[in-house]
Amino acid sequence: MQLPKCGHRYCQTCLDIEQETIIKCQQCQAESLRNDEHLDQFHSNGKCEYCGEQFNSINKLNEHKVFKCRHLIVDCILKGFGCNERIIRVEMQDHYLTQQHQHALLNAVHQMLSQLNDRQTDIEHSRTTTAGPCNSATAQSEELYEMLSILVGGIETLANDEQRLATEALKMQTAIPTLTEELSKVKLSVEESNAFLEGVKHNQAILNQDLLSLQEKINDLQYISYDGTLVWKIGNFHEKMIDAQSERQTSIYSSPFYSSPNGYKMRARLYLNGDGNARRTHMSLFFVLMRGLNDPILKFPFNYKVTFCLYDQTPQQRHIIDSFRPDIKSSSFQRPRSDMNIASGIPKFFSLEAIQQEGNPYVRDDTMFIKIMVDFGEIPKTLLPYALSLSPGLPMQIQQAMIKQEAERRSQQHSGESMLISQE
Repeated sequence: MQLPKCGHRYCQTCLDIEQETIIKCQQCQAESLRNDEHLDQFHSNGKCEYCGEQFNSINKLNEHKVFKCRHLIVDCILKGFGCNERIIRVEMQDHYLTQQHQHALLNAVHQMLSQLNDRQTDIEHSRTTTAGPCNSATAQSEELYEMLSILVGGIETLANDEQRLATEALKMQTAIPTLTEELSKVKLSVEESNAFLEGVKHNQAILNQDLLSLQEKINDLQYISYDGTLVWKIGNFHEKMIDAQSERQTSIYSSPFYSSPNGYKMRARLYLNGDGNARRTHMSLFFVLMRGLNDPILKFPFNYKVTFCLYDQTPQQRHIIDSFRPDIKSSSFQRPRSDMNIASGIPKFFSLEAIQQEGNPYVRDDTMFIKIMVDFGEIPKTLLPYALSLSPGLPMQIQQAMIKQEAERRSQQHSGESMLISQE
């Protein structure tokens, strides 16, 4: 049951409790006569069929539909001027921006201006008879006419802008395929450039490697020896030892050296962390016979004693000296058929424990010196320490002369001692 004054709803049972002629609403205190009751007799509230919102009075439901419901379908306000669209109220603002509504608005303004022109003519005609009361109306009409004229100008400007923007948009849309094609060409060009740069980087890496190899050969040529001896300077010792221990580079080679300008070509190979059974316990030092230009006229198998010397870099000169004589049956000492024969030498040349001690005399300023000497003159074993104690800075012929003198001195000394023993 709905009360007529306020529209609030109640069930019949609730209303029957009050036996009074006048019924007082419990929600808003409005008073209604019992004889004015109407509508259906159940508790359901009014519901908007457009948005589904419920209301407890028909008045509020009607007010909602007329003024507030955003989903209500309404006619355009310019229906009489050519815009016959029916629009959901929530979309009305978007509809105002459509071309159809803008043209209807322009038609409406033109009709209003036409009517104002007609009215202005009537007013001017009546001025000759009644000037007083019409002055105020005339002034208002002129002001409205001026405002509408400005509005029409603005609308026409907007219409022109819309046409211009539409034309520009069409041009842009037409240009999109061309721009897309150009973009594809640019992307392809970039990809080709990247591929070319990758090729250049690869070639540059190869050239850098070749340059390093060439630089190494140049360095070898600078320190090349032609007298059967080589003093091998090993720098960055600790870095090379770490490389050997991690097996990044287990061995290193000395530069080549020769027995004479036309003689054997040789080099040394050092395993800093040991090789084979000597791994992690001793440095392994080997002799390598290399293929030379004059091998066809040289004597093979190679049969000359090789001596290694690890220099003590302190004044004590407690050098580590060891020698070996080639096994002529080994392939290591036959005429080389490849760049290098298999290395052969002394696997347990020097203890790693000793070389790794802090302050040892064999590594100073992170540098170690090893001398490789091929004995073509059969130096007596007793003279080796003396020969290796001579300064490497002396010319080889001077060193050989001094070794010869020392051998003669020792021979004479030995002869004198023998004579004294015989006299006794």
